[in-house]
Amino acid sequence: MNKTEKRLQGLVEEYKGSGREYTTVENPRALKIHVKRDLSEHRNVVEKEPRRIREDPLAFLFNMGLYYQGTGWRGYKDYIGTKILYPGYSEKMRSMVLGSKKVQSIIDQLADRQTELLANQKNWNKDDKRIEKQRKAMRKELQVVAKAIVQKCVATVDSSRTLRFFAFIVNNILVRLYHQGVHIRESEWVELKRVAIMAQEKKQSLVFVPSHKSHIDYMVVSYLMFRLGIQIPHIIAGDNLDLPLIGKILKSSGAVYIRREWGNDIMYKTILEEYVATILAEGLNFECFVEGTRSRLGKLLQPKLGIVKIILDAYVDGRFEDCHIVPISLGYDKIIETSSYATELLGAPKEKESLWGILTNSSLLQLKWGRVDVRVGKPYSLKNWVDEQLQMRGPMDLSDHNQKSVLLKSLGYRVLADINAIAVVMPSALVGTVILTLRGRGVGRSELIRRVDWLKNVIEAKGGQVSEFNDMSTGEIVDKTVVIHKDLIGERKGKDIVEPTFYPIAAFELSYYRNQVIHLFVEEAIVCAALYTVVKKGGGKPLQRMQYNDLLDEISFLSSLLKLDMIYKPGGVESNTKRTMQWLADNNVIEIDKDGWVGLSDMERQCGRENYDFLCFMIWPFIESYWLAAISLFTLAPSVAGQEPIWVDSKLFANRTQSLGKTLYYQGDLSYLEAVNKETLSNAFTRYEEQHILLKRRHTTPKTWSEVAVSPAYTPERQNGILIPRGHLWELVERIGKFRREGKNRRDNATVSTRVLRMADILGEDNAKERADAKKIVASDNKAKI
Repeated sequence: MNKTEKRLQGLVEEYKGSGREYTTVENPRALKIHVKRDLSEHRNVVEKEPRRIREDPLAFLFNMGLYYQGTGWRGYKDYIGTKILYPGYSEKMRSMVLGSKKVQSIIDQLADRQTELLANQKNWNKDDKRIEKQRKAMRKELQVVAKAIVQKCVATVDSSRTLRFFAFIVNNILVRLYHQGVHIRESEWVELKRVAIMAQEKKQSLVFVPSHKSHIDYMVVSYLMFRLGIQIPHIIAGDNLDLPLIGKILKSSGAVYIRREWGNDIMYKTILEEYVATILAEGLNFECFVEGTRSRLGKLLQPKLGIVKIILDAYVDGRFEDCHIVPISLGYDKIIETSSYATELLGAPKEKESLWGILTNSSLLQLKWGRVDVRVGKPYSLKNWVDEQLQMRGPMDLSDHNQKSVLLKSLGYRVLADINAIAVVMPSALVGTVILTLRGRGVGRSELIRRVDWLKNVIEAKGGQVSEFNDMSTGEIVDKTVVIHKDLIGERKGKDIVEPTFYPIAAFELSYYRNQVIHLFVEEAIVCAALYTVVKKGGGKPLQRMQYNDLLDEISFLSSLLKLDMIYKPGGVESNTKRTMQWLADNNVIEIDKDGWVGLSDMERQCGRENYDFLCFMIWPFIESYWLAAISLFTLAPSVAGQEPIWVDSKLFANRTQSLGKTLYYQGDLSYLEAVNKETLSNAFTRYEEQHILLKRRHTTPKTWSEVAVSPAYTPERQNGILIPRGHLWELVERIGKFRREGKNRRDNATVSTRVLRMADILGEDNAKERADAKKIVASDNKAKI
């Protein structure tokens, strides 16, 4: 029996002693392990780790000594995967990348191109000896540039001692900040180990694709790989994390620093592609965040496919035989950055990266923020996935950019769907969701407990996963969550209060946790919002129903509008709608009669529409954002009919849209402050650009910037110089407005349109004035040049 078979057999022995179900076959390489779904399946990997030196100095110092000496698993000597952590490892990787044919070829091309430009400028003939001398000098300079890029990018995982120091630091941060521990499902990690052992034998990589919610994500994933004996991954990280001291430690623990934007820097792009391809060709584990950046909204973001494209291109080019995609979902009771996320989304300048602040902030580490839940999806072969796609889609020319883009986009959304499928709903998400989806100023403790129980049961019935309560009651979970989020959830109690009543202190921040649930209900929420177009009108039951085909039209419009913000289940709108409506009918939210009329069920009416309202509350803030984005286009209206479009700097336009939104919120015309968040507004503008409602043009001088204008077909109309609610743009505003939550002026559209358009016109005057000033400056500059 070779080493691989012994390791696989060891996994069987591990389960023999656990009392759980397992199956074996004669060939342990084909081992499949089946585990009962019970509490013993979950484990807190830091349960026995001492937290603070003052609590138990001897235990803390003893633990420190174990890390320093590398005792047991802390030694990290027999990890699964291709060997790293030896002197000269990073130098070897740098040499392989810098000396590769691809990198040297691009250096030659750039040297030839720049030499040719210089020769043309100086009128050298092609036989001039200075040309070759210049080419050699240019090539030497480019080699220095390439070496600097490689030096910056390549991770320096040469020292096991440095890695143990990193693990010790991360361990102490996690056990102090998340006092209830880091929880895993053992069966998932046993399966991951099995795949890792097989991958190691074939010299294949594991490609980890976690959700991205916090800076802590980097540390949690690497710490768990260290703790459970799997080769730590090389992690794609923004170069903004390359901070003094901590940047060097992270780089020694696998961080691969890259620029946020590459632009037209072909040298940088080539080196990064070659480095990633080399990592995968060497069978080294790799990690990247498909979302590209941390989600400031709580839900998964649309995929950013830059790194995924590099992986797929390397596979198609035959740089590696196969790799294994490993989706990971990270769930936190409380996210460290939610406060800064909220201020950023409301327009404040982005705060400087806070990872160093986290590591050094002693007051922050005194807090007790619950637990972390990590779930690992079933790893799958990239080769098998590509083969399945080609079989399903028919022959594809993967050398064709457009055809490969289809495959690339499909892979990005497959990864996001996998992450959503294994995502754990934390108690914070349950409590936050309930508080934000009930009408009124607050909710009593008993009602909150009842609705949390209901939500938990519904999520599990839909196949979602809820964090383990262990032996705690729902009431205890609610109380603990309120304590953890005392800055977001207020409690009113006292002699003059019949029962404790909870209310949102900071609804905007709390919405981060509600959005962690939205992927489970997005189709149902859209159906309910579409039905709301008649429900909001009031009247008897016959007046609050729609024909199925009419409802489907509204659903199709809303689904298409929100497609950049929502991740839908596979399938078309019609098939998804049928499945969704059946679920709503089975759960007595709606009823569908034999003539095709759809309306609220009698049971839902009797319970005060609580489940229907819950689903509407999930989607309304996003609808509000798209309505606000459409309203803001009125600020781009020319002051006189027939004038050319007014072009406005994109950033300035976005800032003014947020100002308009905040004004409308404080005056009661917007129901949700979170509708003003710049991330959803940005998606809305992108969607309108795709629909040719908004025009955008980009400039590269003096630096990269862009400006926007409203399309001529959607240019707002004026009467006597005043904006009027008429035309294609107003039709769009009214169409979206049908789905909005009823506000203070819901019965008086004329009043709303007059007031809103007046404010839009005020901002429009500023846009027109600044455009005129910009033209004067350009004209003056041109005159001076003449």
